[in-house]
Amino acid sequence: MGFVLRALLGGALVAVICGVVGTWVVIRGMAFLGEAIGHGMLPGVALATVVGAPVMLGGAVSAVTMSALIGVLQRRGRLSYDTSIGLLFVGMLSLGVIIVSHSRTFATDATAMLFGDILAVDDQDLLGLLVVTVVAVATTIAFHRSFVAAAFDARIAKTLGLRPQLAHLVLVGLVTLAVVSSFQAVGTLLVVGLLLAPAVAAGPWTRTLPARMVLAVIAGVVAVVVGLLCSWYAGTAAGASIAASAIGLAALSGTLAQLLRATRRRAPAVAVEPSLLALDSSGK
Repeated sequence: MGFVLRALLGGALVAVICGVVGTWVVIRGMAFLGEAIGHGMLPGVALATVVGAPVMLGGAVSAVTMSALIGVLQRRGRLSYDTSIGLLFVGMLSLGVIIVSHSRTFATDATAMLFGDILAVDDQDLLGLLVVTVVAVATTIAFHRSFVAAAFDARIAKTLGLRPQLAHLVLVGLVTLAVVSSFQAVGTLLVVGLLLAPAVAAGPWTRTLPARMVLAVIAGVVAVVVGLLCSWYAGTAAGASIAASAIGLAALSGTLAQLLRATRRRAPAVAVEPSLLALDSSGK
């Protein structure tokens, strides 16, 4: 059972990272960037797998390269942000598959890269996730004012000296860090689900950003627990089960919020009736 406990702890740390960073991803509309960075990791991970190097290092280098290339294409190629991401998205994914296709264990390597293997998390992985968690939380706290100002009005942020361009670069770096650190748990195809779904689930129930982050972390941890239980008892893939659980929580949260709003809209009409009856009886 030791590997299950390590998977649970590793998944909880990933939930903290994705809950904190994912809140800003949802607010800033950066979901496509997260997906692109996830696929941008593939060439580095594939090359590291083939040559026997640490896969996390290869993925990190590849993801950082992907982020830098997006900026270069946008500035020098005069392309829009989404066009730059789209071109690199396909290019990096293709390059990753080409590299992995030279491996003798192509199917196994590709499956691990795309869907993760959280049950293989070891003590060294846990230590790395703990360090990333501390860095992500500390950076988010340090740049909170800059993130908020840049999200609502970059010109005001610049006037206040909060450096919105630097804030954007730091946020892109945090997204890259979150995607790379979550790779072991859910893989490149499913990482965006864990990055977005908990933050979406927390949205209807919170009014402040810190509260939304905390609730997103809780939702992410619940998704990890539910996903691992489903994987254990139903024999399903752990990473996919976690991602599906997170999306299910987001759907459940949205449905409950809509039902609650509908109930509140009907409430005044129902509440007035007893008082009207009382007035009517006193008039008689």
